[in-house]
Formats: sequence, structure tokens, C-alpha cells
Amino acid sequence: MRNYINSELTDMADEMDDEDIQKIKNLTNELKEKYSKNQAVEDKVDNIKTSFYERFKQSFERDVDIDPGRLLGLTDGIFGMVMTLLVFGMALPEIQLLTYGDFIGFIYSIAPTFGVTLVSFILVSSFWVYHHEFIKINNLNIPYLWANILYLASISFIPFSTSIIGNYSHFFLAEVIFGINILITIVLFILMFAYAYNRGFLEKMPSKEERKYIYNTFFIIMGLTVCVNLLDFNISSNFIYLFLLVPVISTLRDINFRMKS
Repeated sequence: MRNYINSELTDMADEMDDEDIQKIKNLTNELKEKYSKNQAVEDKVDNIKTSFYERFKQSFERDVDIDPGRLLGLTDGIFGMVMTLLVFGMALPEIQLLTYGDFIGFIYSIAPTFGVTLVSFILVSSFWVYHHEFIKINNLNIPYLWANILYLASISFIPFSTSIIGNYSHFFLAEVIFGINILITIVLFILMFAYAYNRGFLEKMPSKEERKYIYNTFFIIMGLTVCVNLLDFNISSNFIYLFLLVPVISTLRDINFRMKS
């Protein structure tokens, strides 16, 4: 087939005069020139797009001139405020209690709220420990800064979700709100830790085994959160006290990890 085509082209060239051949050459050169210009324009547009994206990405992810210590101070302040609000959520009765029976009745009425507040206080304390133990940064940028702020926002929401579950635990939606609050807090912490590691913001870069230990610890807490909410609603509200196992699980895993390393 190739030989046949070459033969036909040779015959056509023999039949054409010099003028026709020159016209074909000129047309070919014009097409090549037009194609080259179009390709150059396309390459220039692609370079502009790439250049803009790279400039935007570099500007967005550049390190900011904020002392990491100030962010740590803000974090500690938010945690302290949240812990205080949890206790303030247990308000005294609006009317004065005149008899011992009334006082006993009041204590009995706030017992569920007291239990949930204790659970939330332990959870918030655990999150504070995790933040100080696993996230010690020496630098930061805009994405990490706002990831930390969103994490603090989820922490700040815990007193509200605690009040909901303390007063309306018989509604499944109350369980869902509290559970989602805890899950979002865990997810944001994992994302924040992963980003800080990838950007090299951590003061001490963890090994592969340390990262696996940290991630698995939070995955266990996430699974516990889902189980507690389902058991709390379907069987008994007392299952919420399983959240008190969080510091126990964390401590045992930490001891086990240090013994192996």
C-alpha cells in the first residue's frame, strides 16, 4: 500500500509543472506558519493559566508572620473557656428550695446533666492533651491557621451539644447532634495533624509508626463515638459513660506504643 501511494504521488509530481509545485509548497508553508502561531498562542495561554495557579497556590500556602505561640495561647484560652462553660451549664433552680425534699429532688433532676457534663469535660480535656502532645508547631500558614480555628469552633460547640443531650437525650436527634460534634472535632484534628506533618510545621517529625499510632487512636475514638450514640439511644442512656474510656484507651495505647519503641 505504501509503495502504491508513493508511486501515485510520484506520477502526480511528474504531471505537474513547476508553477503548480511552487503553489503547493507555498500553501504548505502558510499552513505550517499558521499552525505554529496557533500552537504558540495556546502554549502562551497554558503558561499564563499555570503561572496564575502556581502564584495563587504559593501565595495562599506561604508561611504567615504569626508567632505559633500566640495560636497556642488562643487554643489554651478556648479550651479553658469551654471547660468553664460546661460547668456553668448546670444552673441552679430559679426558685428557692425551702425543704430538704425539694433539694434532693433538684439533685436527682440534674443527675443526668451532671453525668453528661462530666463526660464532655473528660472529652474536652482529652482533646486538649492530644493537641499539646501531638501538635507542637514551629511555623504555620493560612490553611493551617484556619484549620486550627475550625477545630476550636467545633470544641466551642461542645457545651451547646452537651446541654441538648443532657435535657433531650430521649430524642435520637439530640444523640446525633452530640455525636456529630465529637466526630467533626476528631476529623478536624486528624486533618490538622496531617497537614502540619506534610508541610513540615511540626517541631518533632513523627516516624511512620508514630503516625500510625496517632491515626489509629483517633479512629478507635471515632468508632467508640458511633457505638456509644447508637447504644445510648436504643438501649440505655447510661451508655454515654463509655466515653470515659477515651483517656483509658489513650493511656493504654500510649504505654503499649512506648514499650514497643
